[in-house]
Amino acid sequence: MRPVRSLLIYAGVVFLGGALLAPWLFWGAQSLAAHLSQFQKLADHPFHRFVNRSLLVLAFIGLWPLLRSLSVSACRDVGLVRPAGQVRKLFCGFVLGFASLAGVAVAVVAADAREVNGSVPAGRLVEKLSGAALTAAVVAVVEEILFRGAIFGALRKTFRRSTAVVISSGLYGLVHFFSQPPSPTEIHWNSGLVVLPRMLTGFVDLTQVVPGFFNLTLAGALLALGYQYTGNLYFPIGLHAGWIFWLKSYGFLTRDTTTANMWFWGTGKLIDGWLALIVLVFVSLLVFKLRPGARDGEAQPAS
Repeated sequence: MRPVRSLLIYAGVVFLGGALLAPWLFWGAQSLAAHLSQFQKLADHPFHRFVNRSLLVLAFIGLWPLLRSLSVSACRDVGLVRPAGQVRKLFCGFVLGFASLAGVAVAVVAADAREVNGSVPAGRLVEKLSGAALTAAVVAVVEEILFRGAIFGALRKTFRRSTAVVISSGLYGLVHFFSQPPSPTEIHWNSGLVVLPRMLTGFVDLTQVVPGFFNLTLAGALLALGYQYTGNLYFPIGLHAGWIFWLKSYGFLTRDTTTANMWFWGTGKLIDGWLALIVLVFVSLLVFKLRPGARDGEAQPAS
């Protein structure tokens, strides 16, 4: 049970430490903004953003100690094998991720549930798309190492593969399901501990949990299965990157209409509607049937 113990300690440090670190990041941003005007935009962010960023900072800092505690001594132990011969998997994953959410976006616009935002200047559009592409590349690599390489990899050493998929995917859905509560009127040392539970209030709203949380959990399961079937992280990194590009682009490429049924079509988040769930189920069936990498004769990770 050592892997489970390591993961529990890691989660405790990230969530508790992140909540305690958030006020200090907030105060630091305010101090910088008082002396340097270019930091004013950062200082104006709502407090929940500082909580979220604090969690990410500690998750990243704690990743290496976590991997060491799991006896990870080489990149291949978390699915990062040499890239030679892996470009096809990366490309296929990206195309599948990009095309699946592109299909959702096109269907939503075609149904007049959202409309194309034609008011974005060309320069701003290029800037936003470039930023989305960079975010997709970085976040996909980091999150796949953490959630699939480390967490899923550790859990399947102790539990059956199906149990490891459910637990790791549920955790993935949880950390991506945070809501955006109002900022406290005053920030104290324990404000992060107060705001963090409020960021989970989406779970009391059935219309957000179903299908929003289910979609995120299913996406996590898909990525875990992609890792399981291919034996490394290249396919899930590509799949994840294709999704993130659309998640970061959809909100400014389109805008709301007054007649949309957001529970079915989703909001500007793209992945929180029933239509996205239908598409993800279809992608799941496709991945399960094709089992990318299984035909290459590669040894797959043990269950």
